[in-house]
Amino acid sequence: MISNVLHIDLSNKRFWIEERSDLFKEWLGGIGAGIRLLHEDCPKNIDPLSPENPIIFCIGPFNGIYPLASKTVAVFKSPLTKNLGESHAGGRCGVAMRMAGYGGIVIKGASEKPIYLVINEDGVKFRDASALWGMNSSSTVGRIIREREAGAGVRAIMRIGRAGEKLIPYACVITETFRHFGRLGLGAVFGSKKLKAILIHGRSSIRLSDPRLYRNTYDEIFNAVIKSGAMKKYHDIGTSLNVLPLNISSSLPSRNLQAAKFEGAELLSGENLAEKFLGRRAACAHCPVSCIHIAALRIPYENEPYFYKTKMIAYDYEPIYSLGCMLGIRNPEGFLKLVDIVDELGLDAISTGVILAWATECMERGIIETKDADNLVLKWGDYETYIKAIKKIVNLENEFYEALANGVEHASSLYGGREFALAYGGNEMPGYHCGLATHIGFAVGMRHSHLDNAGYDLDQKINAEKKFISIEEIAKALFEEESWRQILSSLVVCFFSRKVYTPEMISRCFSAMGIKVEPSELKIKGMKILKEKYKFKIREGFSFDNVRIPKRVLEIPTPQGLLREEDIRRGISEYKKLIEAEL
Repeated sequence: MISNVLHIDLSNKRFWIEERSDLFKEWLGGIGAGIRLLHEDCPKNIDPLSPENPIIFCIGPFNGIYPLASKTVAVFKSPLTKNLGESHAGGRCGVAMRMAGYGGIVIKGASEKPIYLVINEDGVKFRDASALWGMNSSSTVGRIIREREAGAGVRAIMRIGRAGEKLIPYACVITETFRHFGRLGLGAVFGSKKLKAILIHGRSSIRLSDPRLYRNTYDEIFNAVIKSGAMKKYHDIGTSLNVLPLNISSSLPSRNLQAAKFEGAELLSGENLAEKFLGRRAACAHCPVSCIHIAALRIPYENEPYFYKTKMIAYDYEPIYSLGCMLGIRNPEGFLKLVDIVDELGLDAISTGVILAWATECMERGIIETKDADNLVLKWGDYETYIKAIKKIVNLENEFYEALANGVEHASSLYGGREFALAYGGNEMPGYHCGLATHIGFAVGMRHSHLDNAGYDLDQKINAEKKFISIEEIAKALFEEESWRQILSSLVVCFFSRKVYTPEMISRCFSAMGIKVEPSELKIKGMKILKEKYKFKIREGFSFDNVRIPKRVLEIPTPQGLLREEDIRRGISEYKKLIEAEL
């Protein structure tokens, strides 16, 4: 099991390596090791944009060894929620860290001038990034660094766009052009440290104690993923396959959740995008599924008839929800252009779409006037105006756009419209309105994300089976799912493979590596890791009792009918009891 932690001090341009077998043995890796390092390295109540806020990357014992173990976990204090920041990204980061010999990377301090880092087996090189700072395109930054540095074919490049430089608290970090450390503002933390990019590469080898058992175990996982057809839908259509079923069941938020169906769903569906725009598929390192769907959009040059450039733009369900349905965009080309500008500037797609949807409804209601928006008129479906607004947000062009740049929770506290400001715990709401478990899950989840405990998935099962499940049972199911996901996030394997990586399978995987882990141990470790995460949240001021429930989610029917705030509050209370029993 890889156990070296690379520490980087940006203020003094120095680094050192610490051997932490104790950490990785006890906490597995990934989020388990990451949350312990965050407790160690993040002082209480610090400003998230201060030099003391660490950026921590961790991988797990399965990265580079088993299929779909392709993720890297980042932890930090979030500038958006002022609480736990946790973000996962695929691409090549995890394998690159493994090949460079590091299970964790901890970055602290701040540079006086823009820099980027080159990390390999020999340590760290600090490169001047002054010429890259302020570039409009994050993809251009990646291309320039690729041309300058070694490691072609085995390297990962993380970088921020102008949103991160401007310290916008929902700025993201882009890696390998089409993957992101998306939510909760890691890009702003990069920007606060004048850290433009990180390149990681290495060529270490991996030795396993039982090659035959490893081969057999690997083949079993591979066959379960590929030959069974379990992942075929992700390869063929990707997560955008969700659009039509959610729309049919009235679970798809549109126009700032003024409705839970969208009349343009067919046009933005994964099926339609694949048929008319799909340019290619891509896969994260060591993943056979290729779930990344990339559209080819032909864009004419200005004043040059019959001359076009082709932009390659990745899409999946979440940006379809936030930059399509929530903004009333029915035009697929317009939707793809919105995704492109959000990616180039380095913004989180979910937050951006939810914030613009709130602003549009505010303008409809007269809460915000045209003069506030610098003479832009935000209207549903008008993607060209939304593109202009996104640029103004990143440029912080006036007080209104500065408010939008700080998230919908902040903007609504200044302008009003709080009852339809869709955020939980300060984080903009994901794209599901499936029922009670969905919104309890958003309220209690570690990141207030759909990925924390999959409340939406529980609701879909309840809705399909048409059976009653008590609030106590919902809270228990969410708690158990979120606890188990800590194991998957510590290994670090993609959640798409969660039905393959059972406790028994994980135990066999460890055996092939010469490590004994009983299946019964894993559940205990998952709860232990979850407890450590809530300790950090509570330390930084989080309270279950103070989570705001947006009134809008109570006004629009779900497949279970209208939700009641008292039921959501009861679910939060029941979940809190389960957490407190562990604490």
